[in-house]
Amino acid sequence: AAADGLGSIAIDTTQLNMSVTDPTAWATAMNNLGMVPVGLAGQQLVTDSICVPGFDPSLSMMTGITPINPMIPGMGLVPPPPPTDVPVVKEIIHCKSCTLFPPNPNLPPPSTRERPPGCKTVFVGGLPENATEEIIQEVFEQCGEITAIRKSKKNFCHIRFAEEFMVDKAIYLSGYRMRLGSSTDKKDSGRLHVDFAQARDDFYEWECKQRMLAREERHRRKMEEDRLRPPSPPAIMHYSEHEAALLAEKLKDDSKFSEAITVLLTWIERGEVNRRSANQFYSMVQSANSHVRRLMNEKAAHEQEMEQAKETFKNALTGILTQFEQIVAVFNASTRQKAWDHFSKAQRKNIDIWRKHSEELRNAHSEQLMGIRREEEMEMSDDDSGDNPSKKLRVDDSALAAQAYALKEENDSLRWQLDAYRNEVELLKQEKGQLFRTEESLTKDQQLQFLQQTMQGMQQQLLSIQEELNNKKSELEQAKEEQTHTQAMLKVLQEQLKSAKELAEINGHDESQANEINVLTVALVNQDREKNSEKRSPGLKSEKEALLIGIISTFLHVHPFGANIEYLWSYMQQLDSRISANEIEMLLMRLPHMFKQEFTGVGATLEKRWKFCAFEGIKTI
Repeated sequence: AAADGLGSIAIDTTQLNMSVTDPTAWATAMNNLGMVPVGLAGQQLVTDSICVPGFDPSLSMMTGITPINPMIPGMGLVPPPPPTDVPVVKEIIHCKSCTLFPPNPNLPPPSTRERPPGCKTVFVGGLPENATEEIIQEVFEQCGEITAIRKSKKNFCHIRFAEEFMVDKAIYLSGYRMRLGSSTDKKDSGRLHVDFAQARDDFYEWECKQRMLAREERHRRKMEEDRLRPPSPPAIMHYSEHEAALLAEKLKDDSKFSEAITVLLTWIERGEVNRRSANQFYSMVQSANSHVRRLMNEKAAHEQEMEQAKETFKNALTGILTQFEQIVAVFNASTRQKAWDHFSKAQRKNIDIWRKHSEELRNAHSEQLMGIRREEEMEMSDDDSGDNPSKKLRVDDSALAAQAYALKEENDSLRWQLDAYRNEVELLKQEKGQLFRTEESLTKDQQLQFLQQTMQGMQQQLLSIQEELNNKKSELEQAKEEQTHTQAMLKVLQEQLKSAKELAEINGHDESQANEINVLTVALVNQDREKNSEKRSPGLKSEKEALLIGIISTFLHVHPFGANIEYLWSYMQQLDSRISANEIEMLLMRLPHMFKQEFTGVGATLEKRWKFCAFEGIKTI
């Protein structure tokens, strides 16, 4: 692997040929340096497989191929990282003034210190005593451009390169033994130790580079933020008559209205309106007001589109629900005895699973459709409850009629369901009489019992709904009769008031006598109403009515002079916002022994008040 990494280095045919795998060459080199060879005589220190695979040492003599010199300028000194289990093999390096012998590959690699940030300087120790600065530059300048060499008198120096990657090439020479010329003197040889050195200049340049990268990063982030920042709104021009005329034209244009209305608002907030420009600003405000109708029309159009979309969705959902009903009907028909016996057990299981899944989906879609219809009914009821509650003597005929119509529809649907259940029961009875009782017939009996129980429950529900419908009809008729009676009484009271007023003017009676006449007429009306209410007043229908009666009684008890229906309704609205004035008035009219109605005032000051009279009415019952 090491040979593969060094294979990219150029070849110099003028240098001495010497193979690393030749033990004789190793022994000669070590003897020249005054060292005892590590390996035994005749034994290879490095195997052929570690060097070039299948390389013949005698091939170099025949072909003229010389050993590879990793220090040739322009070539990479550091090979790719070899496998961890194979030691790195280094070659002999020949220079003009010296020769570098590689270390023993079996020895551990030389240790180095932690690399400082931005390191461009190396420490070179173990130099020969006779090594000059020129020889050091000759050896290390092939690693890269050298900017400075600081040599010491104690056989070491510091070399500073131009780039950081050159330091890695210099570290590669650590462990080599350097020999000057062919001398065997100890002063002309030494083992090189190359290590990282910490220099202030390197650290300063590294910090400058990091600050530059940080500035570039901040600039890049700022550019990105500026690119993503929303654009600033356009500047508002100052007011002038010319700009005001242009703005008035923009206010009339629908496409430029939003921009123009912003400018107009800014001008008004700045205080540009004065006596001289008031008419011009008024015309612009008037132009802005003209867009209200357009906006309302747009809103109505969008609401209409929304309603159409809702209707389309409801129709589509109805169609889907119909198809689900048909699919469920197919599954139900498949589970009957005529077809069920012909299916296998696995087919029956699948059909049963499919049927349950389809029924769940059908029920879910049915609930969704019913929810949509309930929302529509609630919207209609909200629209109905939005009417003015201060109208007097008005019975909600439309609400009762709607309830009656809804009950009729529900009654018809229940009747149709009852007929369908009866038909299914008859079919089940016929199938039960024709076929032999099996395990499936037992399940049919259970279904029959369940359907019978369901039919009985439906019949009871139908009877209760019919009874409720009759009660609603009777209440509707009573309300109509009460309305006609009340209108007739009002006409009579109006005639009596007119005649009493004329008599008071003729006879010179004062206002107190007129009030006495009004009180007498009201008492007669109340007596008449009490008689009518005794005939038709039922008991309390719910706990809510009892609560309302208790609250109203307490309220009227602390108002001994009575309170009109609007005042009473406004108080009850704070407790229950869904209650209406008509409901309160109907409840008061149903209990004549607890509440009575009196008229006070004359003419335009005529007022109808309700009073609490339960302490007096309990004596008369």
